[in-house]
Amino acid sequence: MAYPFGDCGVRVNLIALALKTATDRLANPARASDPDKLRCVVSGKTVLVTGASYGIGEATARRLAAAGATVLLVARSAERLDDLAASINAGGGQAFAYPTDLADEDAVHVLTKQITENHGPLDIVVSNAGKSLRRSLHQQYDRPHDFQRTIDINYLGPIWLLLGLLPAMRENGGGHVVNVSSVGVRVVPGPQWGAYQASKGAFDRWLRSVAPELHADGLDVTSVYFGLVRTRMIEPTPLLGRLPGLSADEAAEAIAKAVIERPRTIEPRWVFPAEIASVLLAGPADRAARLWHRRFFADSTGREDLR
Repeated sequence: MAYPFGDCGVRVNLIALALKTATDRLANPARASDPDKLRCVVSGKTVLVTGASYGIGEATARRLAAAGATVLLVARSAERLDDLAASINAGGGQAFAYPTDLADEDAVHVLTKQITENHGPLDIVVSNAGKSLRRSLHQQYDRPHDFQRTIDINYLGPIWLLLGLLPAMRENGGGHVVNVSSVGVRVVPGPQWGAYQASKGAFDRWLRSVAPELHADGLDVTSVYFGLVRTRMIEPTPLLGRLPGLSADEAAEAIAKAVIERPRTIEPRWVFPAEIASVLLAGPADRAARLWHRRFFADSTGREDLR
């Protein structure tokens, strides 16, 4: 193959790729997972994945099913779930589709009852479903439903789901809850993301508060704090596409690592120092947020999307 810049061009491309890979790894959680260990952990287990119709949820469901887990797929999109279940089953895995709107409390109650009756106590719950919304404050004065929708899907829906599933898991004496979260709940909130970050932070706080109780009954809780993942969630904000990020498959690797190792948290290496800095340097952090808003978002239109 002939390269337009000869060997020099090849070296430049390789250096650029190496820099991008290094930047992505620094900006996002560790994601290396051992396929053999994953199979050892999940083979024959029953795993529920919410938000399974697209992005991180779909990639995670495929990965866990390929490792021998029975995967229960939850999302609103019935057709997408049916296609995903059919694809997994055709490849030798085992998957069941449970189309449900997690913002509907009654529907979630029916779902949890049906799942417990059909599959018994679950071994792993991957709480991944989420609604992202970026909108300036001045565009929200007549949109209180923005907050209701993000609260329903990012906070109340996951709680309703776990309230229905955890009793059987606790009685069974084991299990693992993996929460797919955002670094935004750990560091200084970014302008225009208030509704999203507040709802994600509320569920994160609740799950952290009940984790000791669950641990006493043999259940582990892991929160995976992602920086940026290249899914349809970021498409309405072109700037995000130029920042370091992971693919959905790479994010699924981080979730697989969480399933294998069961740590309390998985996050990028910079998150803990950033948390400390956000407290010690609150004033400069606020000023930086104002500059970021003026530079990139002051004249932009708020957008929303699902994970």
